[in-house]
Amino acid sequence: MTAGFGSADGRPAGADPDGVSVPTPRTGWAAPPAAGQWGNPPAPPSGGAYPQPSAPPFATPSYPAQPGHPAQPGYPAQPGYPAQPGYPAQPGWPAAAPPPAPGRKRRRWPAVLATLLVVALAAVAGVQAYQLDRLGDRLADTDRRLAQAQDGDGTRLDGLEKRAEALEKQAGAAFNPEAVASAVLPSVFRVRAGQFTGTAFAVGKPAAGGGTNLFTNFHVVEAIWNGGGRQVFLERTDQRFPATIVKVDKTNDVAHLRTTGKFTGLVTAPAAVKSGQQIVVVGAPLGLEDSVTTGVVSALRSASGSSGPAIQFDAPINPGNSGGPVINGSKQVVGIATAKARDAEGIGLAVPIKVACDGFKIC
Repeated sequence: MTAGFGSADGRPAGADPDGVSVPTPRTGWAAPPAAGQWGNPPAPPSGGAYPQPSAPPFATPSYPAQPGHPAQPGYPAQPGYPAQPGYPAQPGWPAAAPPPAPGRKRRRWPAVLATLLVVALAAVAGVQAYQLDRLGDRLADTDRRLAQAQDGDGTRLDGLEKRAEALEKQAGAAFNPEAVASAVLPSVFRVRAGQFTGTAFAVGKPAAGGGTNLFTNFHVVEAIWNGGGRQVFLERTDQRFPATIVKVDKTNDVAHLRTTGKFTGLVTAPAAVKSGQQIVVVGAPLGLEDSVTTGVVSALRSASGSSGPAIQFDAPINPGNSGGPVINGSKQVVGIATAKARDAEGIGLAVPIKVACDGFKIC
């Protein structure tokens, strides 16, 4: 007989009263407690079913369920064996893993869609940024081209302006007797000195104390001057203005007149005339005021004998033209018409305006 094993009646373990062998219990297995002991539920009533406990029964830790055997009523389920219906898992024993919640896969679709939407928006933003960058480059290139075009237009415009100025100078230099006559006629008068008539013209700035300074020939006012008189008259159309003989230059045949009337003085030429230069002569030949003739400078003659230097020109002049202005194409006075050759055509003489201005200081 094995030590530690035996029955109450002294029979060896593994034999029942009828002499039938009983399998030896497996190591580590203990018989379950009798009904109603150690927390085991009592035997079922005559109906054959245990009453359902209102609270989880107390499970004795020393009687766990064996592997391969279902948990007995009142015993918690072992790992890997789910609890029996009607018997919840006891504290300290893990319950079976719950089944996956329905709809979890469906819940992933919004996240996926949101991710795709973010990626799409990022792509669109990237494309737009690239397009904006390209557009900025194109605008900058357009600005550069426009600036270059404007520079070119400005250069061409400057060139056109210079050409226009040159053309204006050429047009101004072009001889235009009509324009010259229109500019100078209001400043030219017929002068009457006793029984003689000639021509006088306003020159320079206004006279001191008001009025106007004028030039004429000495031989036009010679009779009045030698007679002790000093007053002559300026006539234009139906108007008449008194004037005073201020000073005379008998050698160069020039006389300085002054009137209280205010008239525009003609501008004198700063340089001497040259042969071939075109001119206009304005005067009152034979008393016919506002007469205009044209010609060219034939030569510049030096002083000889008792006469000073003279400008020779071929414009027709007659008695009454004496003292009239000789004008160049720029509407400037170059001389004072003084005489013509007798028994000859196209030979007129004028006192250079520089000689008159130097002698009287009124230009």
